[in-house]
Parts: sequence; structure tokens; C-alpha cells
Amino acid sequence: MHRVVALVQPVQSTFELGCGVEVFGTTRGGVPQHYAFEVCTEKPGPVPTTAGYEIHVSSGLSALAKADTVLIPGWTPVETPLSPKVRRALLRAHERGARLVTICSGSFALAQTGLLDGRTATTHWARIDQLQRDFPELRVEPDVLYVDHGDVATSAGAGAGIDLCLHLVRRDHGAAHAALISRHMVMPTHREGGQVQYVPRQPSADALDGLLDWAGERLGTPLSVEDLAARLRISPRTLARRFADQLGTSPGAWLLSRRVAEARRLLEETDLPVDAIAARVGLVSAVNLRRRFRAQVGTTPGAYRRAFRLG
Repeated sequence: MHRVVALVQPVQSTFELGCGVEVFGTTRGGVPQHYAFEVCTEKPGPVPTTAGYEIHVSSGLSALAKADTVLIPGWTPVETPLSPKVRRALLRAHERGARLVTICSGSFALAQTGLLDGRTATTHWARIDQLQRDFPELRVEPDVLYVDHGDVATSAGAGAGIDLCLHLVRRDHGAAHAALISRHMVMPTHREGGQVQYVPRQPSADALDGLLDWAGERLGTPLSVEDLAARLRISPRTLARRFADQLGTSPGAWLLSRRVAEARRLLEETDLPVDAIAARVGLVSAVNLRRRFRAQVGTTPGAYRRAFRLG
């Protein structure tokens, strides 16, 4: 049996812990059980949860000494420092050969051990900037569901914890066994795309004398950077400098992202075919829209519509 030990702390997210329980700790008829699941905490006893009730955890940090996989199912508040005892226990488990796996904000706890230094990692899209700011020694991947280095692995938002856990099952025992578990959970073994498709579309403040609103109303026309510059009666070079200073991007990149954002809205809110959406947002053809959409969102327009169609 591969022993998975989840390290919990007050206040523990029930969903993120449940991701590990569902994949590693649930016995299902007709499904071989390859994992033994256990929960531990630094101070055994009642542990409050985000659901308002307490769970009783009888095992202390000594359980990590026997773990093959250590799971950190969230870590909130993310600024909570690791105690010296927890840090030592995690490092010893890693030195012994256990893999350390995090779900969502759990990456903040793992980053405190130094084991992510010089490596890539991820977390929930709303915490991406904070993780990079707090731990500049690691490189944050903003548009993935998980990152697996073999000995350490991190996942994006809470639901992506299931994606990572199923990935680990697939790595441990093959695709067929992972598919068997996912069928029982009534979910796909692998989700297409990264987490950028789940990030809300953000309205941009127009700090360029109304240019952004003007361009946004004309996405279906063949706008160029020269057209944008002419609207403000400045040179393309000056326009590029103002975009870099005020928006941190180039005019061409902004225009493309605005077209893709509008395509996302139309896919969510209308039944327009993809070629009609491509024409409406100025990407001319369905082929071009699919290429640009996959590059920015990480999935196809069709898959995006099936996932996010409103009504």
C-alpha cells in the first residue's frame, strides 16, 4: 500500500481535503485499492474547518515519517508561517523519499521549505502574483492546472487538486486505473486547457484618452496599431511607449487579447457559430480564432463554450 498522509491545520478547507480523500482514500467496489489514506496535524485533537464544524485528528507529525506521499490540502491564511516542527517534518519526509503534493494555497506552505526554489510551481489564479512576490526564488506558472516535478507537485485552484491527484494515480498505476477512479467520481480523467480559462474577464480602465473604449467598439473592423495611433494623433512608437507605461503591454498584444476576451463573452452568451464570432471580433476566420484562442486561453472555442455557456 502506498501511504498518503494529509497534513491539515486550522482552519482546514473541507473541499481541498476531500479532493485527496476522494482519489486516495475512498474504497469503491470493483476498484483495486492501492492507497492507504491518513490525516495528521501538528497538535492532534479537534481541528476547525471552513465548513463551521470540527474534525478530530488523532495523528501527529510522526505520521509523516511513514508517508510515501505528503499532501498539503490548502494553507490559509497563506501568510501563516510554518512552525519549525512542521518544516522539519516536511523536509525529513522529502529527504526520506516521500513526494510532497499541494492543493491550491498549499503551495505557500511548501514554498516555505525551500523545496520549490529554482523550480516552477502554481497556485490559484487569484494568488499567482502573491506567490511570485513572496517567493521570488521560484517561477510561477499562471496557466496550468498542476506542475509535477516527481518529488514535489503543486496544483492550481481547489478543483485542480483533483486533476493533480488523478495525474499522480495515472503515474503510479497507469491510465486505466486512473480512468476507473474518475468514472466512479463522474468526472474526466484529464481536463483540457489551463486555469486561465477560469479567470474572470476584467474590464480595463481606459487611461488612454478613450482609445480603449473606441477600439473595443470596433473589434469587427480591421484595426491596426497605426489606426490606434492615428486616433490619438501620435506616432506608433509613442503609442507603444504609452501602452507599455500604462498597461504593461504592446498595442498589438492588447488588441489581440481584447478580441479574444470578446470571443469568450460571445461563446458564453450567444449561440453564434465560431466563424461568425471570428468575424465579429476581427479575427476573420474560424481557423484563426481557434489558433489565437488556444494560445491565450489554453483550450478550443468549442470546449470553452461547453464548459461556460450561460443559460
